[in-house]
Amino acid sequence: MLVAIWILEVIHWGSALVGLFAFVHALLQRADAYSAADRKTKPIWMLITGGATLAMALFSVMGPGMIFWVPAMAAVLVYIVDVRPKLIEVQRGGSSW
Repeated sequence: MLVAIWILEVIHWGSALVGLFAFVHALLQRADAYSAADRKTKPIWMLITGGATLAMALFSVMGPGMIFWVPAMAAVLVYIVDVRPKLIEVQRGGSSW
C-alpha cells in the first residue's frame, strides 16, 4: 500500500512538472508561430497550459480532485503532442522532406 501511495505522488508531481514544461515552452515561443502553425493564439495556450499546471499541482491523481486533474493532463498532453511539434516545425522552416 505504501508503494502505491509513493507511485501516485510521483505521478502527481511529475505531471505538474510536465505541465510546467509545457507552460514555459508556450511562453518562450513567438506569437506569430501559433498562427503560422494554424493553432490557437499564444495567450490562449499560455492560459490553457498555465491553468492545467495549476490544476495538476492542486488536485491529486486520486480522489474527488481527479475530475480536474484528468482534463488538465489531457490539455497539457495535447500541447506537447500536437502544438509543440507544429511550432518547432514552423520556426525551423518546415520539414526537409
